[in-house]
Amino acid sequence: MIRSRRRFKNGKNHTNVRYAGVHLIADFWHGKIIEDEKQFETLLWQAAKKARSHPLQIALHKFSPQGITGVLLLSESHIAIHTWPEIGYTAVDIFTCGKKSFPSRALKFLRKVLQPHEVMIREIRRGEAIASIS
Repeated sequence: MIRSRRRFKNGKNHTNVRYAGVHLIADFWHGKIIEDEKQFETLLWQAAKKARSHPLQIALHKFSPQGITGVLLLSESHIAIHTWPEIGYTAVDIFTCGKKSFPSRALKFLRKVLQPHEVMIREIRRGEAIASIS
């Protein structure tokens, strides 16, 4: 099962309403789960490179007996991945702003590497201007 929504480019949607950035939230089921911290760190850095983002700092935490969380802070925002090996689940969160970063490329890379059997993707345009109610 694959679900996704229309992608918008360059900080504008089809009605020319501006927004701060694109936030991709993906659920990966029954794919490869990386438990090695070094491999996990490399995966985050490579995803940022694919998105043409600029990494600033990384934080990793390995859980006992299994599971790992990693957050890569970007100058454009962040990439976060959380794993639950016991249920075959990986949560992916990619938020970037600006016209020169492409979160969909990072997500495509992660899908290729982790090879999930089921995927659900949600796209949110963060900071989209809406009419205020007075």
